[in-house]
Amino acid sequence: MTVHQIVAGFHVGDAISNETLLIANLLSEYGIPNDIYCPRNNIDKMQPTPVKALDGLERSVQPDDIAFLHLSIGSPANLLFPKLRCRRIILYHNITPAFFLERLNPTTAQILANGRKEVALLKDAADAVYADSAFNASELVELGYKNPKVLPLVIDDRFGSEKPDPGMMEILKTGHCEKILFVGRIAPNKRQDRLVTVFAHYRRTVNPNARLLLIGDVGAGMEAYHMLVLGIAHSLEVKDAIFSPGFVTAAELAACYASADAFVCCSDHEGFCAPLLEAMAWHVPVFANAAGAVPETLDGAGVLVDRETPPEEFAEIIGRVLHDPALRASVVRRQDERLARFRARNPWHDVAAALGLPL
Repeated sequence: MTVHQIVAGFHVGDAISNETLLIANLLSEYGIPNDIYCPRNNIDKMQPTPVKALDGLERSVQPDDIAFLHLSIGSPANLLFPKLRCRRIILYHNITPAFFLERLNPTTAQILANGRKEVALLKDAADAVYADSAFNASELVELGYKNPKVLPLVIDDRFGSEKPDPGMMEILKTGHCEKILFVGRIAPNKRQDRLVTVFAHYRRTVNPNARLLLIGDVGAGMEAYHMLVLGIAHSLEVKDAIFSPGFVTAAELAACYASADAFVCCSDHEGFCAPLLEAMAWHVPVFANAAGAVPETLDGAGVLVDRETPPEEFAEIIGRVLHDPALRASVVRRQDERLARFRARNPWHDVAAALGLPL
């Protein structure tokens, strides 16, 4: 018996790719043969990966195997999945609504729209269906799925203990200025444009020496949105205070978390948002837009901000917490408690139960 994980794309640093690798490592640790398949043109060409081309999967599958589809976007993988003659399981990671990209990137918007249609078509294609948040499971119910269960995200236990990259630490060591951090690909649903506006108000009314660390790759097709974000930063006279290096290594990312004074997420749509937990692991106070699965992921921790909150008020909230030691300590304490609850789970038990493997 072999577990075949199937992803629409595999890129080093991507949240779904990271979880796929962690699940593969768990399976290997417990002696379960496994592999990862992806459409050939969506495999990371810049980094070595253990991924196989999807076009070789169908002839490799045996009846006692398990096909485990990470459902996240429109993909040939979704069309192949129902044809696989073995036990089939879906893990739904959410698909960004197409309207976020319709004007800036019509091609990707169409792929997202196709993905939503494919999710609906797969409602009877699996022997078991999971989502990585209750928010995502509720979307599946709306699309006609029966009784989808939640399989919490598998995260790397090394969060918060990685050794920061010395070079990046040196770059970020600029006096005693406060550093506001966000980690996520540059994309309209992530709302880096709103974050830049909040940051501009923060520099204007709270701390004129603050810096913004925008960590995330500019994917193909996101160039126009990236230019929009930079244009807003220029018009608000904060462009020189923004550090946006694009893709970073794990050690460089650790340096960003280690240097940050606050993690601020203005995203309008998240199916889980793993960086929220990463920030908690580094004891960085989290401030986040109450949208999508974010309230569920925070689970009472961090500081939730209403989606309609004006940017200037959002900036004031950040400053109030960061400059009140007792309030800041209270926020971090609740985050530590939330992270402890999440880490108290046994990932192997969760994965084994979902796949129907013996514990």
